[in-house]
Amino acid sequence: MKARAAFAILAALAAPALAAEFRTIGEAPAVLYDAPSVKSDRVFVASRFYPLEVLVKLDAWTKVRDANGEVAWVENRLLGDRRTVLVTVPLADVRATPSVQAPLVFEAYKQVLLEVLEAPASDWVKVRHRDGQQGFIRVAHVWGL
Repeated sequence: MKARAAFAILAALAAPALAAEFRTIGEAPAVLYDAPSVKSDRVFVASRFYPLEVLVKLDAWTKVRDANGEVAWVENRLLGDRRTVLVTVPLADVRATPSVQAPLVFEAYKQVLLEVLEAPASDWVKVRHRDGQQGFIRVAHVWGL
């Protein structure tokens, strides 16, 4: 019995971690709270399209974490369907194709939001800047996937 239990624990530890789920704030900024109630303390206001990691879902509320690790609650009705990522490096290259040798399309500064156009393929993800420029950025240079 002990060997079987130990094997089950080791198998669980070796299993791949579940992929994080991300949602974005919708078309308007949203107030985030320290508990799932509008009567609780306001923590901060998230700008529209800001990506958040989903931690817990309730009927009308979702517990989320931002790129800085702050945890708060947001009303589900304020979440949108658009997928965005946040640049996490001081200056990230966005290339014409998913290769470091590809022509540079534009550079994105830290904290810039980019819309995700396609699911990540290996180390790159196709994104669009709000000005319309699009290209591929390294997954390691963004948060929100």
